[in-house]
Amino acid sequence: MRGRWFLCEGLLLALLLASSSASAHATKENARLPVVGPAPEFTLTTEAGSRLSLADLRGKVLAVTFIYATCTDTCPLLTAKMTELQRRLGRDFGARVRFVSITVDPEVDTPEVLRGYAKAQGANVEGWSFLTGTSAEIKDVIGRYGAYARKTARGSVDHLFLTSLIDRQGRLRVQYLGYRFRPDEMLADLQALLRE
Repeated sequence: MRGRWFLCEGLLLALLLASSSASAHATKENARLPVVGPAPEFTLTTEAGSRLSLADLRGKVLAVTFIYATCTDTCPLLTAKMTELQRRLGRDFGARVRFVSITVDPEVDTPEVLRGYAKAQGANVEGWSFLTGTSAEIKDVIGRYGAYARKTARGSVDHLFLTSLIDRQGRLRVQYLGYRFRPDEMLADLQALLRE
């Protein structure tokens, strides 16, 4: 299977830097996803201007991604895959599964900008939050999730595409590296976490 990475202590950074797209793992379809550990906490500002924390989302299965609204290449591709998954989750989307997209460009991505991005991408904000914050808050959450972001001189942001799946107890279970993962695989993982 392509797409998801299981994390273990010091290997994460080396693996992330050595890879530019999704990679394989060796679990069986009916095997439980491993528990990596507690998901890193955050409290950030939503596209509606309210504060939202990881603790507020306890009880739901989460997919946490990193994007930025002025990205013209890979962010829209990743968001399009998540939009497809939003549709395929049906009634579970919002009620039992939530998506969280965290900007890597907080100086530009105000709540208003993120609202426009969500609308343009077809995201249902009843089950999908787009988060921003201060530069320090965003830098902190990027680092604690094992991601990376650096603003270039041209104004774009070089960043690592990392999607983290978090279970209903707030535990990090798997991370997908890149945007070339198969939506079927992530859907199966989300559904497996719902069955637990």
